[in-house]
Amino acid sequence: MKTFCGRANPTTGAMEWLEEDEDYDYHQEIARSRYADMLHDKDRNSKYYQGIRAAVSRVKERGEKAIVLDIGTGTGLLSMMAVSAGADFCYAIEVFKPMANAAVKIVEKNGFRDKIKVINKHSTEVTVGPDGDMQCRANILVTELFDTELIGEGALPTYEHAHKYLVQEGCEAVPHRATVYVQLVESKRMWSWSKLFPVHVEAEDGEKIIVSPSEMENCPGVPSVCDIQLNQMPSSDFTVLSDVVTMFSVDFSKPVRSAPTYYRVQLEPVKSGKAQIVLSWWDIDMDPSGMINCTMAPYWVKPTAAFQWRDHWMQCVYFLPNEEPVLQGEKVYLTACRDEYSVWYKLQKDRGEEEKKSDIRVESPVCRCQAHLLWNRPRFGQLNDENRTRQYIKSLMKVLKTDSVCLCISDGSLLPVLAHYLGAKQVFTLENSAVSRSVMEKFFKANHLEDKIKIIEARPELLTSSHLEDKKISVLVGEPFFTTSLLPWHNLYFWYARTAVTSHLASNVTVLPQSASLHMMIVEFQDLWRIRSPCGTCEGFDVRTMDDMIKNSLNFRESKEAEPHPLWEYPCKSLSDPQEVLTFDFRKTVPQHCLSTEGSIKLLRKGKSHGAVLWMEYHLAADISVSTGLMQISNEKGNCEWNPHCKQAVYFFSSVIESETLSDLPSAVTYAINFDTKTGDIAMDFKLL
Repeated sequence: MKTFCGRANPTTGAMEWLEEDEDYDYHQEIARSRYADMLHDKDRNSKYYQGIRAAVSRVKERGEKAIVLDIGTGTGLLSMMAVSAGADFCYAIEVFKPMANAAVKIVEKNGFRDKIKVINKHSTEVTVGPDGDMQCRANILVTELFDTELIGEGALPTYEHAHKYLVQEGCEAVPHRATVYVQLVESKRMWSWSKLFPVHVEAEDGEKIIVSPSEMENCPGVPSVCDIQLNQMPSSDFTVLSDVVTMFSVDFSKPVRSAPTYYRVQLEPVKSGKAQIVLSWWDIDMDPSGMINCTMAPYWVKPTAAFQWRDHWMQCVYFLPNEEPVLQGEKVYLTACRDEYSVWYKLQKDRGEEEKKSDIRVESPVCRCQAHLLWNRPRFGQLNDENRTRQYIKSLMKVLKTDSVCLCISDGSLLPVLAHYLGAKQVFTLENSAVSRSVMEKFFKANHLEDKIKIIEARPELLTSSHLEDKKISVLVGEPFFTTSLLPWHNLYFWYARTAVTSHLASNVTVLPQSASLHMMIVEFQDLWRIRSPCGTCEGFDVRTMDDMIKNSLNFRESKEAEPHPLWEYPCKSLSDPQEVLTFDFRKTVPQHCLSTEGSIKLLRKGKSHGAVLWMEYHLAADISVSTGLMQISNEKGNCEWNPHCKQAVYFFSSVIESETLSDLPSAVTYAINFDTKTGDIAMDFKLL
């Protein structure tokens, strides 16, 4: 059996479907899963255990047998908790086959084979009866089907079905209920992830302002939630406009409805400002009395609480369709609409007439301007970064002349507009997709530039002289940014595109950026290491089978791969200085041979070497560079500040060496890095000395 896997090809800038062994897909899923992170979540695990113990004893006190249904069992952990707490039997459902196989092994290893039946099916396919998967309906329902948004993994339809067909009426449920909380805030930083702000350009003939098309201004964006580690957002980056209020709650012990609906609350702003963002999180009560509570609340809500770090459940940022000015003390109404899988918000000043139910449209927001389909949230942030724009303006001013013929290669970039305003004689922009072409057309129109900048919708290798009106390109520019890029070096597609258009370039062409370099640093993570760290035992249960399975999947490929993470959300400290390891010269074409380097990087601070972080720096023009990674090391302890608009590449070391003193420090980490110019991929290997 073969399977097709989508992967970005850094040499063509396109998504490609590659044929892989059937094992590849599930090894990727296991290797990149959050199972380890969940097993390290002590708060979650102990609260579940307490809730399960309490539910089993409530059933036993009624003189009934405790029959448990565990939907989405994963490792079988909650089922083992239930049997240990005295349950008579447990049905553990797991749809993902490799995971179900692991659960069978874990259950056996821990001695629960006779009390737990693992069923490898979707819960909606499970049958009940003498010949069914389950002998009878369960009277305790245990699940962990939640994501950051609570309902994004299909918890509601799953519960709805379970209550109809798999559990008894009046069953105990762990968790018993979930409650969703909201808070209204103003935040220029978060708002910059959804809207494009005006861009100011100081040109020779006065200041120019690039504005976004009106349909982008009024676009509700995309319905997918923005989930982040809100605890890493400094309080100076947002202004609280309302108290925290309960938006809605779901009682899991009673029948659940998944049909689209809405909830409405009245808010009284505690401060005047611009309502732009709804922050949201949830908590779960493991028992009916609410004594056993597990919360995702951010730091400013429960300042006295000891925080449990977790990456499988974070907090939500929702963007209101438009910013609404609100006045302190003047009531407003916040409506949450939801379907089976997602939630979105609207804010209204007053209720006016008691609205009929039909007036509330529970239709998910759809991006009408296409920009939200082209640019993700970090990309919006990047385009709104005034500092970054200034660096590009400064570099363009150095290289542009009055007779410059400019070609821009990036996905949906503002560089063609900057080049035109800064005096280029003619500007072409190469847009790879119909979406980026459409967005740029709207942009140029909104700024009355439709006849000044020519859009070419063609792949670089298919560019012809007639596209360029028989002109030679004297300045080739790129950010470089491409929507298919996942890892920092995937944007080297700019180099391949530059190579493909060589015949159209003037002999003395200026390429901006002129080069790029790959940088690296060894770090100790405050928490992110947990997602790759073996668990061993969890609440007294042996889950090493799971550890082995993840390790096996990580080793499935000869070389382990780096993975992208937005490190502004994941604090770490540097154990070494940053080091430049490879350089790519865009003034020349891509060479035929691989680019390789090896060396060692000295460790300067004591700590745990969890891994290497890699990023790109682009050298735009003489003395002007932009970094996609480290912005600065902010103090003696080595705390790092990262570019918030880019994901950095993290290579986790398989063995972590801890050094308590400088004398027993591994003195260095050796590295071997190979850039394969045929595939555009980077393979790397590290050893701790």
